[in-house]
Amino acid sequence: MSLFSIAPAMADRPTLPNCAVASLLLTLMTGCSTNAPRNAEDASAAPARLASDISLKHPSFSRSAVIYQINTRQFTAEGTFTAAAAELPRLKSLGADILWLMPIHPIGEKHRKGTLGSPYSVKDYLAVNPEFGTLSEFKAFVEAAHKLGLYVIVDWVANHTAWDNNLVDQHPDWYARNWQGDYRPTPWSDWSDIIDLDYTQPELRDYMLSAMKYWVAEVGVDGYRCDVASFVPTSFWNHVRRELDAIKPVFMLAEAQERDLHYAAFDAGYAWDWYNTIHAVASGQADANALRAYYAAHQGAYPADTMRMMFTSNHDKNAWEGTQFEAFGDALPAAIALSVASEGIPLIYNGQEAGNNRRLKFFEKDPIRWQSHELASLFRRLFTLKKANRALWNAGWGAPMVQVVNSEPQSIFSFTRTKGDHRLLAMFNFSDQKRSFTLTDGPFANDWQDFASGQLLTLTGSSTVDLPAWGYQILVQPQTTSSP
Repeated sequence: MSLFSIAPAMADRPTLPNCAVASLLLTLMTGCSTNAPRNAEDASAAPARLASDISLKHPSFSRSAVIYQINTRQFTAEGTFTAAAAELPRLKSLGADILWLMPIHPIGEKHRKGTLGSPYSVKDYLAVNPEFGTLSEFKAFVEAAHKLGLYVIVDWVANHTAWDNNLVDQHPDWYARNWQGDYRPTPWSDWSDIIDLDYTQPELRDYMLSAMKYWVAEVGVDGYRCDVASFVPTSFWNHVRRELDAIKPVFMLAEAQERDLHYAAFDAGYAWDWYNTIHAVASGQADANALRAYYAAHQGAYPADTMRMMFTSNHDKNAWEGTQFEAFGDALPAAIALSVASEGIPLIYNGQEAGNNRRLKFFEKDPIRWQSHELASLFRRLFTLKKANRALWNAGWGAPMVQVVNSEPQSIFSFTRTKGDHRLLAMFNFSDQKRSFTLTDGPFANDWQDFASGQLLTLTGSSTVDLPAWGYQILVQPQTTSSP
């Protein structure tokens, strides 16, 4: 769930010049996003911090991990945990590591949207949605995932509940009120099926922490994706992380891109600004310089040990802003490749690998139409490369991007990443015309092997590279190459 889901698609927005894109990105990257925190304790400016200020320790299983999002309702024809469990070997072979399940809890009936309602309208934090199965069937799903070396995080909706959540009657003082003194949805949103909680109440914090600990300690989940995380006090999340890590190492993903959430609470956060930038480039509203502005802001504002989630689709984007094909057109393969090759932890939304070309309904049953598609092979090859090449690992395990200057900067985006003897050179043509260019500055002169073809080549300062429209080339050190 995201406020961005109710915003107009990028294609419907006025074109921004590159200088405006850069200015907007710099604002977003420093934490002043439209998803800004509402809580007074989080509103003051944080002091400058270094990477060494990060107090959390990323779980080892996130080192080279890929996140796969499961919309349980639409993932299979049955829409159940048991049916989803049968797909786990396929997800393992695709290269997924961390499985993110959208909310698994019962859905409220009061003011429900559509027939089945939104999974982000939680009726009971300590139960599972009977639409998906039973608690024992969910435990079986988690156990099956663990046997395959997969990890399971579940969506946690701490900001609000359904109107008929059991807490409404038991603890009415835990809820925020409007100017008339009545329960209220999140302000400035269309979330009429939910009402906000009030985190100034210590007992609410204790309850929410206890519920989150239950699913980790008793059911075995490996962490959480936390809905609208910046709408809940950072101090709460910091405390939650300490308590959960005392049970076992967990992975925490924030639906937010505020920098300071990364220091003590969250391993990863959203990179909405990356998505918006690459979408603007793919739709001709910006050129490759906008990507330079994004990465400059990213490296300037975020500690090196943070993970920002890179995606070309998710449930919000698919349901309200369009399919991956609508968003990126011919640039889709290059956008996917950049999401894996550049700094960040990649996400695949269920159905992308099947070439899903329609918007899945959000409040109704609308199963994915599974089919063989070339995107599955692309994802699999890229994820294999990510795991084999240490330069592409996540957070501090990987390497920062170093710009490679080229002779066609408006169209060509190029960089290297180096970790020991693991190196990568990536070159992307983000234009609708074939480009011939030279690399003019940066650590690119080397013997390389083409990731896709296996061809060996040597690049020098006089080498010319040709890329087709929306094409890309990824080169690696020959001794670290994985077969595509």
